[in-house]
Amino acid sequence: MSLYFILMVGTLAGPLLLSFDKKVHFYTNWKPLFTATLIVAAVYLIWDELYTQWGVWGFNPEYLQGWYFGHLPIEEICFFLFVPYACIFVYECLKAYFPNLKLKKLAGIFAFCVSILCLVLSIIYLENLYTSAASIVALALTIWLYYRRKVKWYADFILAFLVIQIPFFFVNGALTGMFTPEPIVWYKEVEIMGPRWVSIPVEDTIYNYGFLLLVFFFYKKFKKRKG
Repeated sequence: MSLYFILMVGTLAGPLLLSFDKKVHFYTNWKPLFTATLIVAAVYLIWDELYTQWGVWGFNPEYLQGWYFGHLPIEEICFFLFVPYACIFVYECLKAYFPNLKLKKLAGIFAFCVSILCLVLSIIYLENLYTSAASIVALALTIWLYYRRKVKWYADFILAFLVIQIPFFFVNGALTGMFTPEPIVWYKEVEIMGPRWVSIPVEDTIYNYGFLLLVFFFYKKFKKRKG
């Protein structure tokens, strides 16, 4: 089994095994979660495929199974399916075990900071494909969902997003070469702005924010319809 695949299995294993917890009973939310994930993953995988073809990023075959769909390894496809599962699971656990958290101020501060940061980055690094695209998407989704639609769940999403940054730091760190001689996923330096969290490009955090925020929107939409 490839290192990338082991990381993806590890990402899914804990949340999956704990999905039958009596207080959370996360398994009852599988249908809206899977529907939301498939919709958003389809869009992001097209983005992923194009950027791989253009050489914005790529994958080291030393750490892959060798199974590809187009230019994307099977492990990369698993990333877009397994990571949302873990994030939504964390959200449901926080809601179940800490139902009285007041996070309205956190949501406002976070949305404002993300908006300003992404606006600045999208202007300064307009020619850097990864930086500009990730920033524009994150900015557009924040404005649409928080400022225009004024969704009530944004604060809960932010808390879950911040919590998963702890384990995700090690997973994404492993993908970007924190623990290996060469990275599993590499980035073309001229398409990113440069600063990294150890080995993780800052853009990855912005990219994942937009990806998971969109998954969360559809998840809440389908869950409400199910209810």
